[in-house]
Amino acid sequence: MLDINFIQENKQSVIDAIEKKCMKVEIFDGVVTRSVSPHEFVEFLLETDNKRQNLRRRIDDLREARNKLSTAIAGATGKEKADLISKAKQTKGELEKYEPELEGIERDFSELMLRIPSVPTKDVPYGTSDADNIEIRKWGEIPKFDFEPKDHVELAEILNIIDIPRGVKIAGTRSYFLKNEGALLELAITRFVLDRMVAKGFTPFLVPLIVKDEAMVGTGFFPGGEEQAYRIEKDKLNLIGTAEVSLTSYHSGEILSEDELPKLYVGFSACFRREAGTYGKDTRGVYRIHQFHKVEQVVICKNDSDVSREMHNFILNNSEEMLQALGLPYRIVIVCSGEMGQGQVYKNDIETWIPSRNNYGETHSCSTLHDFQARRLNIKYKDSKGELHFVHTLNNTVIASPSILIPILENFQQSDGSVLIPEVLRPYMNGKNRIEPKK
Repeated sequence: MLDINFIQENKQSVIDAIEKKCMKVEIFDGVVTRSVSPHEFVEFLLETDNKRQNLRRRIDDLREARNKLSTAIAGATGKEKADLISKAKQTKGELEKYEPELEGIERDFSELMLRIPSVPTKDVPYGTSDADNIEIRKWGEIPKFDFEPKDHVELAEILNIIDIPRGVKIAGTRSYFLKNEGALLELAITRFVLDRMVAKGFTPFLVPLIVKDEAMVGTGFFPGGEEQAYRIEKDKLNLIGTAEVSLTSYHSGEILSEDELPKLYVGFSACFRREAGTYGKDTRGVYRIHQFHKVEQVVICKNDSDVSREMHNFILNNSEEMLQALGLPYRIVIVCSGEMGQGQVYKNDIETWIPSRNNYGETHSCSTLHDFQARRLNIKYKDSKGELHFVHTLNNTVIASPSILIPILENFQQSDGSVLIPEVLRPYMNGKNRIEPKK
């Protein structure tokens, strides 16, 4: 959410942001809901705010008049008192008319404000798909095989570590079982990255997987992302798609002190996503599934763009270090405007090399949101002068599994079908150095 004063003073920038992020916007004009242009949407929002402010002033004036009349009535007698009582009744009637009207306008205003995106930073490239992302660096050597390499599905069958058919039988499409060394490998990766993050000063969390609507709205996943979320309708609760939701909401409604910032949090959770709109895309294997595990970084810092950029580079580097320790080739891209979320002002993706694609595939996302989430969640801090500010928030994947198993299996496969286990994971695998094919 943005400050309405910012929107008023930077109207064209907000209109441009809606266009650049390829957002579809609608308004309800009292009769029907209809799609409108970004310009029309912002103008409608500002008109609604103007009505809201005028009505607030009208109600404030009426309440002040009511209070004065109450005082005057107490000291009046005869006809004067009767006239004052009559005016008081008229004032009460007007308040009974205008107060419900204000409640409706406030609801409309809030709904419109929740649809306004953050303005991307100037270094975000314009684009409409991931083809418009800009590569900024690469790391690692692409493996060259002297045999015909297998994809992760073939390897998983040979190694007996992933069972997709039985996952589908039990839970439906895009489901799977991890078993044997596959299960142990995911746990090894998780513990490895958590140990690394704690050593860097991050506080570890196991977070709630089921959250209220307030947490989904507060972090920017609602409204607009409902079709991706698993909803527990009976209880009006939601399964999270990332630990970001729970971790960023942790301080909702609180006032922190400047000297306790930045907050460095790392959360481990199961994650649930419907993958709506991806029918027929990445259906083979475990790249795009409904349930997975993720270790997520969340940073809460001062309301300062330079500090946010410093924190962004810090958490991005943390994820790069994990991939380098695993020995996996990757590249970093600046995500274009049309591929960014509503609240993000700047975003990098890390794409790891996947041999079966002969290309890189996205495995990590690093996002800066400035005070977009903090305004929704009402997270503030008090500076040394006693002044209050909304915090800035950032998040980044440390590792997600089983998607990270794909490049591990495919990059470290051997001609006999075995897979070498990255050296840093071997202590977490009881010293095992490879996964052998099962007879």
